[in-house]
Amino acid sequence: MIKLSINGAIHEIDDPNMPLLWAIREQAGLTGTKFGCGAGLCGCCTVHIDGEAVRSCITPAGDAVDKSVTTIEGLASGGVPHPLQEAFVAENVPQCGYCQSGQIMAAAAFLQENPSPTDEEIREGMGNLCRCGTYLRIQAAIARAARTGTEEKL
Repeated sequence: MIKLSINGAIHEIDDPNMPLLWAIREQAGLTGTKFGCGAGLCGCCTVHIDGEAVRSCITPAGDAVDKSVTTIEGLASGGVPHPLQEAFVAENVPQCGYCQSGQIMAAAAFLQENPSPTDEEIREGMGNLCRCGTYLRIQAAIARAARTGTEEKL
């Protein structure tokens, strides 16, 4: 049994070898983080551990002990959507929406590292897959969030 801090709340997890994704979804009951490929390739399962984007489907839960895990549910603050969430809506990004939580989590970590990216840097810095092909809208949303100067909230 281990204890993880997920979105500021402590959750007891049965098995430290369990993928963090399943600890988040099944044990903590937070279903915003999605299962995609199970091999760390698509990015649907992206969460933050101490602010760093990780693929939770291939990260053992034990790797997050004594660290802070943030999921899409923990990105908003005080009921106010995160600036990237607002930008994704404003740019009409969602189509099926399945990859959206992972895209937003990857983008938040990316903007922490590069708060004023060029379009080329956004394209190079984002490695998550979108089966609907909304890459141009994802890029526009990330650029919008950076342009509005909200990266300090990321």
